[in-house]
Amino acid sequence: MMWEIAVIGVLLVVLLLAQGKLDGNKFIKDNERIFKLLKEDDYDFLVEAKYGDGVDANALFEKRVKDGLIVLLLLVVIFISNLNFLNLIICFVIAYLVFKSGYSNLKSYYKKHLHEINLLLPYYLKSLEILIQHYTVPVAITKSLDQAPSIFKEGLRELIASINAGDSSIDPYMAFAIRYPVRDSMRMMRLLYRLGLGNQERKQDQLIVFSRTVSNLQAKSRETKYKERLEKMEKRTMVMLSTTGIGVMIILLLAILRMFQTM
Repeated sequence: MMWEIAVIGVLLVVLLLAQGKLDGNKFIKDNERIFKLLKEDDYDFLVEAKYGDGVDANALFEKRVKDGLIVLLLLVVIFISNLNFLNLIICFVIAYLVFKSGYSNLKSYYKKHLHEINLLLPYYLKSLEILIQHYTVPVAITKSLDQAPSIFKEGLRELIASINAGDSSIDPYMAFAIRYPVRDSMRMMRLLYRLGLGNQERKQDQLIVFSRTVSNLQAKSRETKYKERLEKMEKRTMVMLSTTGIGVMIILLLAILRMFQTM
């Protein structure tokens, strides 16, 4: 009887949502200030890092809240016949985990995103170094756009747009470094900015410093790639050895069982 009531309750909730009798969006809008307290400080930044400027972070956050509330409501309906304090806590915990999963996915993506940037940035800077030998820094950055890794193109467009708009300060370079906050990105963009300010004689000295720094970053990137490949090989070897060991143990066990059966 309890399950029948729960199923009827769930169907009723789904029906009310489908007919618009329960308007989750209106409820969220009316209580926006309360739900904003649950919003993570870096949520907007993570949304932009994954989806770019074309996605509304507030709309995604409202969807997370709505999903959490729907799960909470459904769980309460399921436990309605045996709703005690412990079950109510379980309902809220599960609903909160559903709400938090959207943020966790963005965080996980961003960590992988940063790792990719860390590996690609030294090679992009090396190609930029070659262009700087023949052009000014702003022109070199503009010419590097087509051949740059796709992960950097949006940040480079913003950097170029700021420079073309007349901003000759270090701010556009720092904005790029903040957008891609990986190892040495701040230092490299400062070097790049100073390189753009120097005269021709000074430029050669600064270019040598820039080149050495980029080479060091490339060496670190190659070392990271080598370690990752080594770790993958070690994992595959361990899986293979474990599988072989288990297979040998099963064969020995079967052989022992057959030996006892024939005795």
